[in-house]
Order: sequence, then C-alpha cells, then structure tokens
Amino acid sequence: MKRWLPFEWIAAVRFLLDGALQTLVIVGGIAIGVGVIVFMSAMLAGLQANFIKRVLTSQPQIQLIPPDQIARPLRNEPGTVEIATVQRPTQRVISIDQWPKIRAEMQARPDVVYAAATASGSALALRGDTSRAITLYGIEPEIYFQIVKVPDFIIAGEAQITTEGILIGVELARDLGASLGDKIIVSTPLAGNRILTIKGIFDFGNKAANQRNTFVTLRNAQSMLGLIGGITSIDITVADIYTAETIAQEIQATLPVKADSWIRTNAQFFTAVKAQQNSNTLIRLFVGLSVAFGIAAVLIVSVIQRSKDIGILRAMGTRRGQILRVFLIQGGLLGFVGALIGSGLGALALFAWHQSARQVDGSELFPLILESELFIAASLLASLTGVAAAIAPALRAARLDPVVAIRG
Repeated sequence: MKRWLPFEWIAAVRFLLDGALQTLVIVGGIAIGVGVIVFMSAMLAGLQANFIKRVLTSQPQIQLIPPDQIARPLRNEPGTVEIATVQRPTQRVISIDQWPKIRAEMQARPDVVYAAATASGSALALRGDTSRAITLYGIEPEIYFQIVKVPDFIIAGEAQITTEGILIGVELARDLGASLGDKIIVSTPLAGNRILTIKGIFDFGNKAANQRNTFVTLRNAQSMLGLIGGITSIDITVADIYTAETIAQEIQATLPVKADSWIRTNAQFFTAVKAQQNSNTLIRLFVGLSVAFGIAAVLIVSVIQRSKDIGILRAMGTRRGQILRVFLIQGGLLGFVGALIGSGLGALALFAWHQSARQVDGSELFPLILESELFIAASLLASLTGVAAAIAPALRAARLDPVVAIRG
C-alpha cells in the first residue's frame, strides 16, 4: 500500500491522536488566545477607524495658511537701531501669496490626494433681533467636499451652494430660529450686509462647529472678506494620514506658508490613537507568549510520555532529524488548527458585540471590519508560534539515547 504522507506527518498526527485529551486542551487554549487576538484587533481597528473618521471628515488633514506677521524694529540712521518693546501685530485676514502656484504644486505631489482653496474669516449672522458671531468659509464645493465630508453631515436640505445660498450648522439654526429655506443677513465690516438663503443644515456632532461654521461660495467669501482673488488657506488630504506631520514640515520648509497637520492640531487625540495601537500590540504579544508556553508545556510532557516510543523508532533506524521534524510538525498543527477555530470564535464574538454595542443615538459604536488579512496573519502567527514552541521539546526528543529511552 502506497503511503501518501511522509513518515514525520503520520507519526505527528498519531502522537496527537493518542493524547487526545491533551491535544484538545491545548487546541482549546490556542483557540481562545487567537480568538482574543482577532476580536481585540478587529474591534480596536473599528473603533480607531470610527474615531479617525469623526475627526478627519470634518477638517483637512493639512492646512496651509499665510505665515504670521512679525513686527520689526525701526532703523533711524545708518548703523543704529532703535531699542524698543516690539509687540506682535494684530493678525489681519491676508491672502496666501501666489496661491494658485502653490496649490498646483501641492496637487502635483504624489502623497497629496486633494488640495482645495478656501477663504475664511469672521462675520455676523442676523435674523430679526438675534445675532450670532460666525466663521464664514468660502469654498469650491466639488473639491472641498472631497476633503471635509460636509454632505455626510447634512440633516436638512442639500450640500449645494449657490451665489445666494449658505450652509449653516444645526446649533446656529436653532439660535437664530431659522430653518431650511429661510433668509439670514450675513454682515462683514468690509462688505456690509448680504442676504443669503439657507440651502442646507448640517450636524458635525460638535456644538462649537455647529454654532460657528458656515459655508458659502468662494467668490462670495472673497468679496465679503475683502479678499478679491485671494484665499486664506489651502486645505489638503494625503494618501497616508499618519505621514501628515512629516509632509507638513516638508511643505513649510520649502514654501512661504505655515503648514498645520491634523496630528499637531489634535495632539491629544493622536496620542490616544498611538496608545491604543501600542496596547493592541502588547495584548497580541502576551497572548502569543501564553499560547507558546502552553504548546511547549504539552509537547514536553508528550516527549516524556513517549520516550519509549521514540527510543523504539530510533532503534529501528529513524534518524534524529525525522524525530525533530515530528515534534515541530506537531507544534505547527496545534497552532494552525487552534488558529482556525479561534478565528471563527473571534469573528462570532465580534459580530455579536457589534450588534449589541450601540451609541446613545442608536448608531453603531464601531464599524465591523473583518479583513481576510487578519485571519491569515493570525493563522500564520499561531502556526509559527507552535513551531517555535516545539523547538525545545523536539531537540530533547531528537537527543534521546534509544537504549536509555527503551529502558525507561
């Protein structure tokens, strides 16, 4: 009868089946460990994706603004400088110098996805006897909405801005007692009063932003803020959000602009994200170590229990390398089978938790992210861990003297 499997595989499977109870215990332990890794990794990835979405869909990842104006001491006579207290001047609204060229350079960078010109400044919104201070954002909707996902936050109307239209936040609408289609007066020192129609109402989930942020066409904002043909910022999204600060520093070093990344402006949030990633890595490490020690302990016991069997095999001509491979294969099989079961358990637990864990408004707490790469990585990690854990007992088995082993 032809043998389809090599001797090492047949012996490894037979040893595992002979100690069925021990095999089931260690496979169960591995499955629990891998299930924890899969569950925690997918859940933390979902939470992180949700947090980042909430932060980055309501602001640019990098914002280029004009450099700060600096007061300089006056020179009276050649060779002399007047000594005086130099105060920082008021930062008035100014345009980025040569902004079309800068925006074109940004859009040409391979690490930049979108670059949108924006004109923003302070204004006053009035309706009846009520007035509120607002921030007026002049935008090019077709580009800007690819960076700040305003359409995703619209709760009334549409994210369409005309020359006579404006988008406002839900808190501002409540303060003004206004609703969709109503007209409000927007007043600026340079352009006076302008009547605009509310075309849409948004909710960013941030009270301050909902009270102050408003959106009009770029041309409207330029005329109302006295920036004819000018802009106050270039908003950018990048291919890799975690490289935003590095890219911002490169831009600031080469161009006459100040570059702020989301990492700098949300330093505490970014620190929390990194801490979450580090925690996830530590969890994987400690679970992996516990799995490895469990496999090693079971295989060492197996070597002791099967010393006579190993001695007989050695006496029959089985080479040390074959004995070594038998136990390495056992470790790999334990890790692989445990990983398959654990991946399924982790996915089921994650699905159940995703269905039951809800936010106050009833929406999902985190998006369900189950990528095939996670299961493949978990299976490979568990299999390699099993092989690594089997090295010590495998070497012990391979070194057994057949005569001593048979005598017991």
